[in-house]
Amino acid sequence: MGTGLIWFENNLRIKDNKALAEACKNHDRAIAIYCFDPRKFEITKYGFPKTGKFRAKFLIESIIQLQENLENLNISLLTFQKKPEEIIPEIAENHKIEAIYFQEEWTSEESKVIEAVKNKLPNTEFRSFYTQFLFHPDDIPYNDFSVIPKVYTEFRKKCEKQVEVRKEIEIPQQKPDSNLLKNTSEIPNLDQLGFEEFQQDSRTAFPFKGGEDEAWKRIQQYFWDTKKLSEYKQTRNGLLGKDYSSKLSAWLANGSISAVSIYHEIKKFEKEITKNEDTYWLIFELIWRDFFKYISLKHGNSIFKLGGILNKELDWNFDKTNLKNWINSETKEDFVNANMKEIAATGFMSNRGRQNVNSYWAKELKQDWRAGAAYFESVLIDYDVHSNWGNWMYNSGVGNDPRDRKFNIKSQADRYDPNNEYQNTWLQH
Repeated sequence: MGTGLIWFENNLRIKDNKALAEACKNHDRAIAIYCFDPRKFEITKYGFPKTGKFRAKFLIESIIQLQENLENLNISLLTFQKKPEEIIPEIAENHKIEAIYFQEEWTSEESKVIEAVKNKLPNTEFRSFYTQFLFHPDDIPYNDFSVIPKVYTEFRKKCEKQVEVRKEIEIPQQKPDSNLLKNTSEIPNLDQLGFEEFQQDSRTAFPFKGGEDEAWKRIQQYFWDTKKLSEYKQTRNGLLGKDYSSKLSAWLANGSISAVSIYHEIKKFEKEITKNEDTYWLIFELIWRDFFKYISLKHGNSIFKLGGILNKELDWNFDKTNLKNWINSETKEDFVNANMKEIAATGFMSNRGRQNVNSYWAKELKQDWRAGAAYFESVLIDYDVHSNWGNWMYNSGVGNDPRDRKFNIKSQADRYDPNNEYQNTWLQH
């Protein structure tokens, strides 16, 4: 039975985690590893770090909690501020690892890292699992990813009709005490990752911490204590406060909770409290998230290219002053400025805000949409590679929007912030 290694990446949970469950089932001993890969904190060509301070802090909190939760199962989580291909082979050798278990990834940077680790360990078995979906790739009604439809509605309707969401995978049984290693590795703090400590802005709509327990606390609060889920569709275009939407995206993004777990909790709520259009709408949004993942599986690196998945030749510009003004909230649109102030101060922005600032950057200023997407990648707490780049393509006219809409920022502000409450919150400080 030997020793199995669980390599954690964006699946930072013990509940509904196939890689963890399989490693525990197949081996007498199991150890876990997480790498704070220095490449994720490097400065990009646009001049900001790939992972900024907000997500870095949320990640540290998530890893601290994962380490504690694994320790309760008598599994040690070793953490390193190193590239996976540098440290995993060393760990594998020292602990006579027979197999490595991890979450399947397919975007280019992640794939390169996985390949680099595999190349260093030709005699080790690697077992990966698709665990970031609501609808598992083996269950969807498409023979291969190349036939995934271009339009969300078609994908959603077919999957809703034909796919049953899988059951959650239970938390594995506790390993014997002897399984715990003397863990001398350290979880880095913000300073060690290159950031200064900071205080949370009191105006934030996302006053939450990272980690699996925190994700479940939020579900308890949003579903069961306040029952806000029962009005989600009506409030989801809100701009202020923590309860206008579920705010589950950040935990979903780093895998502190799974889409499958959230789905089953919604179903439980529908059975015990109420079932309406609002409760369904959160499932609708989970399917959108899946759709963008399938789009990136279908199109590969096209999601990072200027022409997007449509390979569209549009007249794009790139001007550093424009980028600076957009980031620093110095555009001619107050509604855009307020949203850009919020994201800069908190690492969060409403869905409504994201669509507007994206549309302004790409459709009004006609600036290279990828610079905007890269800025979001840096600052967002809930950055998810597929949703971020998928949404940016969509709102920039090179993705999955069949109507290629352009937002009228003024009328959007009038509609969603009629009393200027949101704009005043962010522009008068």
